[in-house]
Amino acid sequence: MIAMCWLAEWLRLPHFLFGEVAVPSWRRALLRTALVAIIWAWVHIRTRRLLKRLHHLEEFLRMCGWCRKVCYNGEWMDMETYFRSKFATKTSHGMCPECLRKKKEELSPPEVLPEDIKA
Repeated sequence: MIAMCWLAEWLRLPHFLFGEVAVPSWRRALLRTALVAIIWAWVHIRTRRLLKRLHHLEEFLRMCGWCRKVCYNGEWMDMETYFRSKFATKTSHGMCPECLRKKKEELSPPEVLPEDIKA
């Protein structure tokens, strides 16, 4: 596009097409170049922002809030199957420290205080 602006002036196309003066207007070519560059920069920046947002959204993994299945390529599968297909790793079950603490509190017998025995 920019090359065509300069080529039009160099070949004196405005003179042949519109009957203008036969002297090339480099100022007009420079103005058109600046305008094209500004529009290109705006489109480029907007496109980069859009692609960055798209890549950010693609990083999310859709997971069912009830059964914890994962949607991968339009197919719902359990977490173990997903990890085997995506990462080629074996999975094992365990318990995080916070869940372990909560479970221990649930399963431990309530402490009997000496005051409760006397009553």
